[in-house]
Amino acid sequence: MADNIKCDVLVVGAGPGGYVAAIRAGQLGLNTVIVEADRCGGTCLIRGCIPSKALIHAASRFDDIKSHLKTANMGISVNGKVELNFKETIAWKNSVVDKLNTGVEALLKKAGIRIIKGWAVFENGKTCTVEDDKDKVKIIAEHVIIATGSKVVELPFMPFGGHVISSTEALDLEEVPENLAVIGAGYIGVEIGSAYAKLGSKVTFVEAEDRILAGFDKEITAPVLKWLRENNVEILTNSKAKEASKDTLIYEDSNGKIQKIKADKILVAVGRKPNLDGWGLENIPVEMEGGFIKIDEQCRTSVRNVWAIGDVTGEPMLAHRASAQGEMVAEIIAGKKRHFAPRAIAAVCFTEPEIVAVGISAEKAKAKGIDTIVGKFPLAANGKALASGADKYGSFVRVTARKDNHKIIGIHAVGSHMAEMSGEFALAIEMDTRLEDIADTIHVHPTMSEALHEAALKALGHAIHI
Repeated sequence: MADNIKCDVLVVGAGPGGYVAAIRAGQLGLNTVIVEADRCGGTCLIRGCIPSKALIHAASRFDDIKSHLKTANMGISVNGKVELNFKETIAWKNSVVDKLNTGVEALLKKAGIRIIKGWAVFENGKTCTVEDDKDKVKIIAEHVIIATGSKVVELPFMPFGGHVISSTEALDLEEVPENLAVIGAGYIGVEIGSAYAKLGSKVTFVEAEDRILAGFDKEITAPVLKWLRENNVEILTNSKAKEASKDTLIYEDSNGKIQKIKADKILVAVGRKPNLDGWGLENIPVEMEGGFIKIDEQCRTSVRNVWAIGDVTGEPMLAHRASAQGEMVAEIIAGKKRHFAPRAIAAVCFTEPEIVAVGISAEKAKAKGIDTIVGKFPLAANGKALASGADKYGSFVRVTARKDNHKIIGIHAVGSHMAEMSGEFALAIEMDTRLEDIADTIHVHPTMSEALHEAALKALGHAIHI
């Protein structure tokens, strides 16, 4: 047993919430230790957000090059065969992950953070033991930040293994499957499924709900649905997976009949759950709420000086929410006055085309008794979108504002590269922006940001370009 380690702050989990909390704590002069059983960066960096976006980017490049075969798209034609070495694609994806992982560890060390590799098991709310292959260390902390993240949900009748895979394995395949069945058409399933469709897989979605991407409104998902159908992706809604065999998925269709589809790989993407097992949570009697750790607006748990951030605390399970919470908690521990009360948190779905949602829609506002006005501007009327091919599939930007004072309560968009607009959308709502504020802000021409400007003008009744 190594000597005990005493510190001001112990962070368990080095994902986007944990490592940000640790770095900020170090910057504020707090003696901080972070424990991570895997690699620094967590699910987002190692096996989620970053590797999936790298794969999506590579798939889009491959698909774009193929669009120039034989026909001269934009006057550019490709002669011969466009080839994909998928092992090299995965190696490139891994190099991106490795670079960012190294960067996170360097930032932690720069902030004076001690990194302990291993699995933390708590004895109580101040003490944990970390064990790896070589040693066992006891850490005693004044403050504990729980940032253990989430893990994929496994179907009890279809455990992971062999050709039944989770999103983690889907990002590390050795070859592109000829037939890929995706159980669950939420954002993770549709993102990865769309990427493999571009890479050449015959993709089939099996979704228990009556539509794909049920977390977003129908209008915003319509362009994605159009792209999927135009790219021969089969969508089986109101259908339930039942059983997997060597190369077949058995499911119950919308009429209650048992059907089969060919599937070399079956991706189960039915959601994520908080990672709460195996690290002694029972020894820290924190209050729970709906399967998550209950927190207040400062991320305090029911146990004094025990804090929780990120996916273990509930929806929305987003990396940027975890990071914001982590930074805030570190500052509160250091004596600053902070609380977590964002007016809206942007959610992005990296499909084709991309979806951005901030705030609420007119439909949800109506359910809350709020009268609204809505401005919707098609990207087909935006010069930059037309010039860059981002105007397809009925893409648009939509602004929802209160009717009484024109305060913006929701901005939703779907289109190529729309994710890069999410910051402006979130800022508009965070700053209590009104339609007139957006309308009076000069947006650069030609950019797709002009679509937001025009949507605000449309809501005010005087759009220029439609």
